[in-house]
Amino acid sequence: MPLDPADVDEAVFDVVDQIPAGRVSTYGAIGELVGIGPRRVARALSSGGGAVPWYRVVRADGSAAEPVRVRQLEMLAAEGVPVRDGRVVLSTVRWP
Repeated sequence: MPLDPADVDEAVFDVVDQIPAGRVSTYGAIGELVGIGPRRVARALSSGGGAVPWYRVVRADGSAAEPVRVRQLEMLAAEGVPVRDGRVVLSTVRWP
């Protein structure tokens, strides 16, 4: 039986809430942990992820989603996350 969309969202939020300050994960990695695709992770975070550290989730290439790019990179920089050429240096801060 498929999961209720609200249950999927909560599963995403639970995982994202575990990402420590100064670390970053990707939509795909979160999706693998929850059992869904990366686009579904993005949808959950964009529609209701304000209570969790949504900004600690980036694309697989380390880039931020365009609508929130500037704000997201500022928030990550405030946590000491290294950014080079507008992309998070995932090799040093990837979680899990």
